[in-house]
Amino acid sequence: MKIWFDVLTPKQVMFFKHAVDILKANNHELLCTGRNYRECVKLSKLKKFELKLVGKYGGSSKYDKLRASSSRIFNLAKEVNKFQPNLCISFSSPEAARVAFGLGIPHITFSDSPHAYSVQRLTIPFVNYLLCPWIIPYHAWKNSGITKNQIIQYHALDPVAWIRRETRNINHTNLMKRYQLSKNSTILIRPEESKASYLLEKENNVNKILEAIVRNFHDTMNILVLCRYQDQIRQFIEKYGDKIKVLESVVDGLELISAVDIFVGGGGTMTAESALLGKPTISISPIKFYVDDYLLKMGLIHKVVNSSQIVKLLLHMQNDNKFKSIQKKRANRILNQMEDPMLKLVKIVDRFVSL
Repeated sequence: MKIWFDVLTPKQVMFFKHAVDILKANNHELLCTGRNYRECVKLSKLKKFELKLVGKYGGSSKYDKLRASSSRIFNLAKEVNKFQPNLCISFSSPEAARVAFGLGIPHITFSDSPHAYSVQRLTIPFVNYLLCPWIIPYHAWKNSGITKNQIIQYHALDPVAWIRRETRNINHTNLMKRYQLSKNSTILIRPEESKASYLLEKENNVNKILEAIVRNFHDTMNILVLCRYQDQIRQFIEKYGDKIKVLESVVDGLELISAVDIFVGGGGTMTAESALLGKPTISISPIKFYVDDYLLKMGLIHKVVNSSQIVKLLLHMQNDNKFKSIQKKRANRILNQMEDPMLKLVKIVDRFVSL
């Protein structure tokens, strides 16, 4: 069987890599496309996941997003038509949805983000099946143009797909040497995905929260910042100078989280990753979404919305070893109860093979 994967983000590199390895071992012929997007391109090389780059990321402008997407659809159509796949698999890729629909290719898509409404409206109405974590209720997709019998839930959060398969040996001492850190404890900050369509016009307190972290903790903790975009990197360096350490290269996020003491996340994937690894984890995401709500309910993360909350919480996490031990045990128990999303995908692919 010939299968086409469209891989657009760092999360999707981590998420699909192992499925691709499994399907290759089962003698399927694969085409894996991506786009010119800094973190995705560099992480795919780091993970030895070969992608054929078609098109580019559109940035924050609505007009640029439209132009980039339209151009990418045109060029993808040529590549995919040459490959002639029997099945398309994506993580809510609007371009993959349009090309697969136009060429009559069955399409399986994943998503844990009904809040990304624009992307879902451009993707989900055109797919055969939507796979998502069980914590997202069917009614969350009711305005997305898909029926309940097309939705397949899996009992896992998405990072389970790679956390169980990949171990990390880096420790805090090695981290300090690698990044020339001088203090005994380290906090890792992952800023929000500010150029995502669902955040473009949303006001938030993220900048004030980050300012409070730097102001109150740069003397006592190493503060690492893992940015998403080149302009984000420049802004943090210009604003905070040597009070923080901005990671200018794309790194293995799982490895990095495993070595730090506390994680503060403005998005979803690395926050869930950190929580499932049992790290003290704080979400500063400016929006509400189902994964965060679940992690909060299970006691795996804390959510803050202003600078005074973050300071109090970090002081507590910094000094409470009992809390850290409880957090680790709780995360292990919850992680062990989850299934493997990639094995679920392989079973569904087998259904298409037998048709």
